[in-house]
Amino acid sequence: MRWRTAAVVAAAAVGAGAVVLVIGRRASERMVHPGAGPGAGPGAGPGVGVAVQESGPILVQSLAAGRVTFTRRPESLRRGRWAVEWEGGGHAVVEEILHSDEQGVTRRLVRADRGTLTPGTEVHFTPRVLLGDPSEALGLAFSDTSADGELGALPAWHLDGKRGTWVILVHGTEADRQQTLPVLPVLDRLGLPVLAVTYRGDAGAPASPDGLSHFGATEWRDVESAIRLALDHGAGRVILYGWSLGATMVLHAAARSAWANTISGLILDSPVLDLPASARRDAARAGFTGVAAELGALAAEGRTGVDLADFARLAEGADLHAPTLVLHSPSDRIAPFGAAQRLAAARPDVVNLQAFPGADHAALWNSAPDHYTELLRRWLTPLL
Repeated sequence: MRWRTAAVVAAAAVGAGAVVLVIGRRASERMVHPGAGPGAGPGAGPGVGVAVQESGPILVQSLAAGRVTFTRRPESLRRGRWAVEWEGGGHAVVEEILHSDEQGVTRRLVRADRGTLTPGTEVHFTPRVLLGDPSEALGLAFSDTSADGELGALPAWHLDGKRGTWVILVHGTEADRQQTLPVLPVLDRLGLPVLAVTYRGDAGAPASPDGLSHFGATEWRDVESAIRLALDHGAGRVILYGWSLGATMVLHAAARSAWANTISGLILDSPVLDLPASARRDAARAGFTGVAAELGALAAEGRTGVDLADFARLAEGADLHAPTLVLHSPSDRIAPFGAAQRLAAARPDVVNLQAFPGADHAALWNSAPDHYTELLRRWLTPLL
């Protein structure tokens, strides 16, 4: 493949032997160990999960009733609904921009639910607007359950509903089940039972045997375990809904599961469809560019044993049989938008691509919460 050839040529340019191996291994760390590497942490955006990175310190300049003014940075200028977090566990939610000039950016302050914001506080922006479980975050009743995975029990949140079709929510890497919280209210209003699931490597779930992420190639079997759980508890059909690499797991499950015939729809938010390109981009975001980024992408393939030909087949939609809603941003810095366009062009019979211009990877809801929610409602209603 072209990317493999480029990496081999790059390796020759840098040198051979141990030096090349060390460079490749270091550049691949964040890809194969989600959360590894500089800057890792909730909401910071390492790996191929939620890509929100800061361009410089963001300080609270001033506070007034229902508003807060920040240092002017690309992050503080993002449209939509965001959280800001600060040292000591502080967390607040901000929405639309009320005023902006060269001195600062004033946004509406929705709430400060943990800690106290004061002028001079250094904050970072994160898409984690909602924290906790469905009851704590939204007042929605739920129960803790677990799917019986091949490696052990996989904790899940179950929200009841009157429909026979269940929705299985699969978060991305560098996230957890809290990533699914924003879509729960619309699913609840539609009467859809929900399973927000975990998979190998998550907190509370079994570790991957080799400790590595496999970009969905093994993790999809944990999604299949969730499908079995739903069917065993009365689901007639299921809709699979994933973010980032969670969306990639969903594609794997839809193509390979023994229960694929029960899947009535797929929702893919910021899916990783071009693995080599995403691997190079992630290595570059970790500070490895050019030759080193190519080596990192190659090392990630070698360390995980992912089958790129098989991955490409999934990305082409060759195995898609159910209506599929793809939500993606042309500005995505991790998963190239062009791959989503190619999927939609290859399978116009089943794929509906909706673009979110200017949005970050796996933070589409944050950029336009009402629009995102209404798209879900309209697309899901005919499947009920």
